[in-house]
Amino acid sequence: MTKIGNIEHVEERVESELMPPSMYKVVLNNDDYTPMDFVIEVLQVFFRKNEQEATDIMLTIHHQGKGICGIFPFGIAETKVIQVNQFARQNQHPLLCSLEKA
Repeated sequence: MTKIGNIEHVEERVESELMPPSMYKVVLNNDDYTPMDFVIEVLQVFFRKNEQEATDIMLTIHHQGKGICGIFPFGIAETKVIQVNQFARQNQHPLLCSLEKA
């Protein structure tokens, strides 16, 4: 505690731990209409996957019904979901991108 003139100034040291942000999986869901090449393109453009990684994820989506494109903090995950869904609609594909808590 310090005193400045007639005013007492109390200094408290507050220690807080910063929690890491909640992480979310960005997921592409399988459908019977979106071409495999389009899914690979989405994975390369929006998630920076190389051709082999994109192909592997696309095959997972095709065989298991969905595949994880990446894990991101909420704000980034939400933005990627919006961008991918808009891109799919602009190209007349029903591809659905969603997010799940990691």
